[in-house]
Amino acid sequence: MLLLYIIFTVYILAINFYSVMLLVSQKNEYLIDENKLNSGDGKLILSALLGGAVGIYIAMFITKFKLKNMLFMILMPVIGALNIWFIVLAYRSGFSFIAV
Repeated sequence: MLLLYIIFTVYILAINFYSVMLLVSQKNEYLIDENKLNSGDGKLILSALLGGAVGIYIAMFITKFKLKNMLFMILMPVIGALNIWFIVLAYRSGFSFIAV
């Protein structure tokens, strides 16, 4: 059971790290070519749904990128709250919803 906790924690940390790096790379692409402002938004939303919404939301404020995009300013906190709720639910239940 301890191994499952460790794997899940590493997954959450890895997807948040990937999400932050994805946002930073999109900002760097935007600085090179300003026509690429909305390219890759689907990747960000997908990584947020997979558990990286909190990382994206924090990185948006640190890098000051996509702060005027209302979709991200509304969607990321909502998905982040759902992610945190699912993580707390998983840890409290002891992952009992997984068939062993």
